[in-house]
Amino acid sequence: MRLAVMGAGAVGRSVVELAAEYGHAVTAFADSAGAVVDADSIDVAAALDHKERVGTVGEADPADALGTDYDCLVEATPTTLGDAHPGFEHVEAALERDRHVVLANKGPVAERYDDVMALADASAGAVRFEATVGGAIPAIATIEGMDPSHVTAARGVLNGTANFVLTRMAAEGLGYEHVLAEAQDLGVAEADPSFDVDGTDAALKCAILANVLHGGGYSLDDVDVQGIRDIPTSALEIAAEDGRTVRLIGEVRADGGVRVGPRLVTENDTLAVTGTQNIIQLETTNAGQLNISGRGAGGPETASAVLADVGRLPAP
Repeated sequence: MRLAVMGAGAVGRSVVELAAEYGHAVTAFADSAGAVVDADSIDVAAALDHKERVGTVGEADPADALGTDYDCLVEATPTTLGDAHPGFEHVEAALERDRHVVLANKGPVAERYDDVMALADASAGAVRFEATVGGAIPAIATIEGMDPSHVTAARGVLNGTANFVLTRMAAEGLGYEHVLAEAQDLGVAEADPSFDVDGTDAALKCAILANVLHGGGYSLDDVDVQGIRDIPTSALEIAAEDGRTVRLIGEVRADGGVRVGPRLVTENDTLAVTGTQNIIQLETTNAGQLNISGRGAGGPETASAVLADVGRLPAP
């Protein structure tokens, strides 16, 4: 397929670098300030070199990427809340042209799921968004394969930064601020870590899972969210004495409730993954409990989910 990739962060860069390996051509690539467009296939190495030298992937207007000829839009711009701008508008523009859309950006399907699905219903294009929940973990594909009506609940560890912090605090007896600084030095946490440690990122993923399981109607406002900033090392030490630990768990319940917050789990519990690992646990009507774990973030990891979604799309 011919791909137009919006967003030149870690995921967007990895998508354009790996696209040919999956049999696709990138005909447009844009960041917030520039774009490069070629009806046959862009020179990926030249675009990334231009980004390093100049700060943009190319000299064209970003709007040119949306207007060029492509089969699938890959939306990999940063996640924004509320109106999900500009990601939602990118999705809208592609679907109105009857193009497919694959999302790595959580905003449109976490905050405006019903709007996106309405656009998709009116379009010849399809929308897929595996990469929005758990990076490389095939959570959405698994739910689709089981049929959402046979998946009653979902829970899991859905943010690698928060999990790294909690793991290190428990293992080394270190305080939150100390471990957070370590995570930032390692590149595991952002300079402003609030999106991760306050539970917002995990809550957006839970809103997406709730939309898939319950047919829409959810946004971030529907999620009960508590982060990890206020967890003292002493709480983890007390938990360890009882053979337990603390994890930031997101949960979509069978009754429709959605919440994210610190939970006590036994140290050998399936949910007690360590470091930056993620895990998603699905409760099903006929197959029992399914556990899917793996890397929940990272450029190549998330790009692999994007490109798997592209491969699931109907041929143009």
